[in-house]
Parts: sequence; structure tokens; C-alpha cells
Amino acid sequence: MSVLIIEDSQDLAANIADYLEAKGYLVDVAMDGVTGLHLAVTQPHDVIILDLMLPGIDGLTLCRRLRQDAQSSVPVLMLTARATLDDKAAGFGEGADDYLVKPFELRELDLRLRALTRRTRAGETQRRLKVADLVFDLDTFTVQRAGQTLALPALPLKILELLMRRAPGVVWRRDIEQAVWGDSPPDSDSLRVHMHTLRSAIDPPGLPPLLHTLRGVGYQLKAPDAPAA
Repeated sequence: MSVLIIEDSQDLAANIADYLEAKGYLVDVAMDGVTGLHLAVTQPHDVIILDLMLPGIDGLTLCRRLRQDAQSSVPVLMLTARATLDDKAAGFGEGADDYLVKPFELRELDLRLRALTRRTRAGETQRRLKVADLVFDLDTFTVQRAGQTLALPALPLKILELLMRRAPGVVWRRDIEQAVWGDSPPDSDSLRVHMHTLRSAIDPPGLPPLLHTLRGVGYQLKAPDAPAA
């Protein structure tokens, strides 16, 4: 299970990360709201732990932007010292799925995270991403277009997952580079080569194109009848 911790207390974030990693979680950590939002929309996670008092972007605003702007449905557990009913109402109102007040037991946090992801997956017959007739099975890492299985190398596959999660939104080049290569992106031709590989696989001759290039901006994956960006 992959979890993103957005928490500005270095000691607390480290304690949570160490505990969850020992339980088998894959953990990413952001120490401010701007970085946290960026990771939340560019990297796939099963659940997000979100503090409210954050530098850059506060937790309530971050959650609202995640739900409204990024159209993300990833479960969010708010972790905060704010304990009043009004505080909790504000958190749930902005799209939080659970609310845990500091101080807390790490074991309870683990139980809540597992419950959140269980509920999320219970309503899914398969963990799949779908855009028009393009289907990405996240459990088997198989991709099909119009019923035909496609063979994709690892990096184009990772780019496709990001584009499908954000579809029909436009994904900036820098966001793709950050998601694939982190803080050490290669020269610009590398991304172009991977995008060519991806387009050749998912947009074969005879089928309406799904992958669109916005020159100088980035890329968009959308159904043929979806509105233009």
C-alpha cells in the first residue's frame, strides 16, 4: 500500500514513516503544502495523511484543490491537533474521508488507513483506469485498446498511468518529468521518445486518437467526444 504523508513536523513525519514502512507500506513524505499537493496529483497513492497547519498551502485548501481541481478520489485522513466539532466539519466539508486528532496511537493510524483503503476498493470490481476504449488494469499492469492487449515498456506505462489518472485534464511536461525521473530529468528528447512510443501503442491507425500534444505545455488524454482543453 502506498501512502503520502503531508506533515510539517519532521520528527512526527519520520515516526509515522518508520512505523508504516515496518508494516509494509510504501511511503512518500512532503513537509509543506505545495510539495504535498504536487506529489498528490503527480504520483499514485492509495491514501494520504494530511496535516492541517502547513506552510505554503494549508491542509483544508490542499484537500479542496485535490478534490475540485485535480478530481482526485484518493482517500484522505486529516491528522491534526484541532479537535472541535467545527474543525472536523470543516475537514469533512473539504473532502476528507477520516479525521484523527493528535496525539494519537500509531496502531490506530494504521487501522484507520487500512479501513479507508478497504472501503475504497470494496466498491471496485477491478482497480482499473478507463478512457474511452483504453483500459489500464492496475493490478496486472496490462493495457488494452479496443479489446487488444498492448505491450508497453515501463516508463511509457508510468506516463500512461499519470495521464489516465488526470484525464481529461492537461498534464504539464514538468509534471510528467517529475513523476518519471524525479528531480533529475534527462534532456527533453527523452520524454519525446517515450511519448512517441506511447502514442504508437495506444493510437494505432484506424482508431480515433486519444493522446494529444499541447505544444509548449504538455499532453492530454481524452475520449474523442470530450471537450477540447
